[in-house]
Amino acid sequence: MRSRHSVREFLPDPVPPEVIRGVLEDAQSAPSHSNTQPWLVHVVSGAARDELSAELLAAYDEQRFSSDFTDTYGDGVYQERARSQGAKIYGKLGIARDDQEGRNEVIRDNLRFYGAPHVAMLFVPQLGDGVRAASDVGMYGQNFLLSLHARGFHGVPQAVHGLFADTVRKKLGVSDEFKLLFGIAFGTGKPDSPVFNLALGRIPLEESVVLHDTTLG
Repeated sequence: MRSRHSVREFLPDPVPPEVIRGVLEDAQSAPSHSNTQPWLVHVVSGAARDELSAELLAAYDEQRFSSDFTDTYGDGVYQERARSQGAKIYGKLGIARDDQEGRNEVIRDNLRFYGAPHVAMLFVPQLGDGVRAASDVGMYGQNFLLSLHARGFHGVPQAVHGLFADTVRKKLGVSDEFKLLFGIAFGTGKPDSPVFNLALGRIPLEESVVLHDTTLG
């Protein structure tokens, strides 16, 4: 778990079919509320992957945003953490803060799935306010990423895909009752990429954990 990292540049080599099946079976073992297993996953490869990327790029260029969920980090510490990540990534890529064209190309690269040969789009049904089902799909996604890592492959969860939910649903033939949470681009990471082993860091336990009659070693 600690050695897994998100990759933002991939080699074009496809993942063997038996590996993809194994990853999906591992992901399927995720826990869910009352065993509801509320995930719908579309795995897109080959020509279908290229067509989906083209549709996403067109939607971005035409500013056709269609999010199923709000996308905000607020004005406090969460916004600061997001900005810190962005600064580290742009810094490694040599893109200056005022280089709008360069930053725009980074967004477009997101929609090209960072060159990954596969992408899994994770949908969730609208059950109540959606929070429980979305958390279940989050655990599915973590299983997916850890299974890839254990098998020697790489993945990166991409919330940006959720900004174009209508575009993805239309292209993949998904009913409107399913909401797009995020995609996971996956394949083999490019080891000489400047952001291959980018360390983003994690906050200290003291900032996120409150102990009640609990002692840590």
